[in-house]
Amino acid sequence: MANNSHHKTPNLDQLEGGKWPSFVTGLKRLRDTKDATYAPMMNDLLGQLEHSYQKKMGFWKGGTVSVFGYGGGIIPRFSEVAKDYPASKEFHTLRIMPAPGNHYTTDLLREMCDVWEKYGSGLIAFHGQSGDIMFQGCTTENTQKAFDALNKMGFDLGGAGPALRTAMSCVGHARCEMSCYDEQKAHRDIIDEYLDEMHRPALPYKFKFKFSGCPNDCVNAIHRADFAVIGTWRDDMKVNQEEVKKYVAKAGRKYTIDSVIAMCPTRALSLNDDDTLEVDNKSCVRCMHCLNVMTKALSPGDDKGASILMGGKRALKIGDLMGTVIKPFIKLETNEDYEALVEFAGECIDFFADNALEHERVGETIDRVGLPAFLEAVDVDPDPNMVNHPRTSCYVRTDDFTDEADKYFERKAREAGLTVAAE
Repeated sequence: MANNSHHKTPNLDQLEGGKWPSFVTGLKRLRDTKDATYAPMMNDLLGQLEHSYQKKMGFWKGGTVSVFGYGGGIIPRFSEVAKDYPASKEFHTLRIMPAPGNHYTTDLLREMCDVWEKYGSGLIAFHGQSGDIMFQGCTTENTQKAFDALNKMGFDLGGAGPALRTAMSCVGHARCEMSCYDEQKAHRDIIDEYLDEMHRPALPYKFKFKFSGCPNDCVNAIHRADFAVIGTWRDDMKVNQEEVKKYVAKAGRKYTIDSVIAMCPTRALSLNDDDTLEVDNKSCVRCMHCLNVMTKALSPGDDKGASILMGGKRALKIGDLMGTVIKPFIKLETNEDYEALVEFAGECIDFFADNALEHERVGETIDRVGLPAFLEAVDVDPDPNMVNHPRTSCYVRTDDFTDEADKYFERKAREAGLTVAAE
């Protein structure tokens, strides 16, 4: 039956009682908007959500909804209690790819809102876990119309299903002094090259790229991306001693020692008697704490590039995983550097497509087949920097690791044209 009056929501009302803003308040605001075509939909959505809270069950089911020419990008949601809440019986979501770095103009945002007020529920999320703009709440009839309007603005559907998902990149070098490479270029190049993998779901499960310009990892790539590109540097951190002295004079020696020096996880920092900073760069692990606190005094080195980590994800088959270092350092300066990154990304996608089990993320595939097998498959040489800590068990020989590490450093020295001193 149609419901012209507001549903009673005693359980949802409790979520508005805390000190933080509640999504319930936002849904009610959309419901209470006068002369809005989507007000009945939001009213019944609140009614169904209250029903779910009472029954402690969800009442949505999937299905198949798409737009012409696309195999993915729409998340279908059909109500199982449509008889009681008919206005929200269809509540599909359009995943739309944002611009790299999430750059928008206010005019563009207003135009997006106009489209969604006309064809959808008015509910928009900036952004979903994969990075998409989530246009939530659309009928099957309006899905194509909404997409056509957004596509006319220059936006495309993002990923859904067992496919390449929408990538994310931080604002990076557009505004951040910590940026170590062109995140937006890397993001755009890779997605443009493998767009078909997003629109034509054909992978065992989802695969995500994320790009952070420095180890602060503002898009949480290390623990959320199958393929994370994290900006870093391999020379010494740059120190402006005059700015260090100014910082110490303003904050005080005790505060500087307690909040900067003592917070270094590898004890790589020390404050001299003349208020200058000494850095043990070999011990620095790029945690970024000191650079974030002393922004004028400290900055990344000049030899900038990125690390590639793979396998980050939330719990699935074997639990949460952080990304594993696959390439400790790559330069990203020339077009050739970025082309090599795109090519390597394709090799990793191909490995995943050929070797992963159904509903398995690439981190789980690597865990199952072993890192050595994966490195061999994608033609990457093992590197001691991939190892967090050598084995210390007295039941395991460490000679092999030491020998291989020595061979690695000798090879690197030869490549650099250096003479390796005999022991």
